[in-house]
Amino acid sequence: MNAIVSVTRDWGIGLEGGLLVRNREDMRFFRRATMGGTVVCGRTTFQSFPGGALKGRRNVVISTNPDFLPTGAEVVHSVDEALAAVQNEDPNSVWLIGGQSVYEQLLPHCQRAYVTKHDVVVPADAFFPNLDELDDWVVEKTEDGGITPSGVPFAFVTYQHVR
Repeated sequence: MNAIVSVTRDWGIGLEGGLLVRNREDMRFFRRATMGGTVVCGRTTFQSFPGGALKGRRNVVISTNPDFLPTGAEVVHSVDEALAAVQNEDPNSVWLIGGQSVYEQLLPHCQRAYVTKHDVVVPADAFFPNLDELDDWVVEKTEDGGITPSGVPFAFVTYQHVR
């Protein structure tokens, strides 16, 4: 499994259920990376998708609410159930996509983290673990992404889990 995330300089990922930085190139990268694979997320993240389940991907949603039955998604009720749901898939086609608590719980099971790092700090109420401060994660590759239309420089950084 791999994580994919868009962060700000302080590793912020969201505010009130929304993304922090609008970045078309990041969205294209996300789409290319996850298309044809499986995405794993929490209920709140899933409900933030404007069109419902992400098309062209298997959607696995972790929710403790037994009444949550979204169209186009498979609901599991724990991290263990999520891991069991994807255990027979190619780990490189399974994508952990948020939110904060799901990232925190499943990040130890990831081989890589694909991080779009935006060089800005804005208000946030959800954060991704700071991989630069964790001994078991190292930078594998960095690519300049450019600058968003609103003037925010960004880079695509791939981290490898070195357990």
